[in-house]
Amino acid sequence: MMAKRFAERKEPVDLMVSSSAARAIATARIFASTLGEMRIREEQDLYLADVRTLMSQIEKLPESSRQAMLFGHNPGLSELVEYLSQTGPGDLPTCAIVRIDFSAESWKEVSGGTGSLAWWDAPKSG
Repeated sequence: MMAKRFAERKEPVDLMVSSSAARAIATARIFASTLGEMRIREEQDLYLADVRTLMSQIEKLPESSRQAMLFGHNPGLSELVEYLSQTGPGDLPTCAIVRIDFSAESWKEVSGGTGSLAWWDAPKSG
């Protein structure tokens, strides 16, 4: 359901990065299939990652990717949204999706407060 809702938004995605945990990678595969068989990069470090680890992964994103999608776990992802945008919906429910926009020219320039929360959606909000 959330993959279909995301696809209806026609948001561009260049890269999907997922925790290697079974539920996270299964969710990423559903999104990839719904969006057109996108490649998913699995990262073991995303499993129960804290903000510091998530930021490390963001800094390593290839510059050729302008729109990346992360699949991971709470509380880290909820804290990441708060850290990047200095705002947020609080604790993200399972399968919530969030878009954060950055004016940065490079993933290495992304840091706390540099993002703007564009929108968020969750299964019970629609």
